[in-house]
Amino acid sequence: MMQPKISPELITSQCAKDLASLIHHLRVPSFLTVLADVLNAQCNFDTILVVTYKKSFKPIILHPRDPAEQSPTLHAYINKAYILDPLFNAIQNQLTPGICRLVDIAPDSFEETEYYQSCYKQFDLVDEIDLTIQLDNDTTCAITLGRKSSLGSITRAELNRLKSIFPVIESLIHQFWLAQSQEYVQYEKSDGPMKQALKTFASGVLTQREQEILGLILQGHSSKSIADKLSISVGTVKVHRKNIHSRLNTSTQSEIFTLFLNHLNSLES
Repeated sequence: MMQPKISPELITSQCAKDLASLIHHLRVPSFLTVLADVLNAQCNFDTILVVTYKKSFKPIILHPRDPAEQSPTLHAYINKAYILDPLFNAIQNQLTPGICRLVDIAPDSFEETEYYQSCYKQFDLVDEIDLTIQLDNDTTCAITLGRKSSLGSITRAELNRLKSIFPVIESLIHQFWLAQSQEYVQYEKSDGPMKQALKTFASGVLTQREQEILGLILQGHSSKSIADKLSISVGTVKVHRKNIHSRLNTSTQSEIFTLFLNHLNSLES
């Protein structure tokens, strides 16, 4: 199998030094901190999160490890909200490893979801760049770079620089995981209630089809997107949406989101 080629004109002498430093830290805990510095030299960002996803288990935070750097919103994401996250769902649907932007994998109405409002808009995040590396058959490492309005969307030059060094980063992440994974997997938690959360939400109140549509609504799919995915008409989806609100006694997606979080809490108690 041919290895991806790295464009020599995009690898500067400073970049080579940064990568050498990263290799030097490969087997020590500071590896991911150095990785953040190396990536920031290629693409400016305001936030970075490195996690592993395994099946529908709760994600494991690899970086930042310092609790002082982990916000309540991050904890809410790790414990519950990740099952509505476009990246998590893209990985569940066999996302090809590499570099992508959130806008390229998110459902068409994602920005209208309560999840987006609380996890992105509230923190002024206007762009997200995701580097995904397949660690084994079940586990994916995701490096998420967030940019606020002061930085704006990623530029083509920055994206090209990331793509140029990605094969090296991918290889180093594999070696890092081989050397240090035991430090992290001890914290792996059962997917327990999460695996069935969307399937059991409003069970007994909604029909199976309405539950299916409700899950897609929570993820941020529009009526047209839902119709396309389920091979039904937009009109039929709208009827189902009306019935869902009627049966749940809700009128907004925000109210449905609150009910869903309450459902998760009940499963975990």
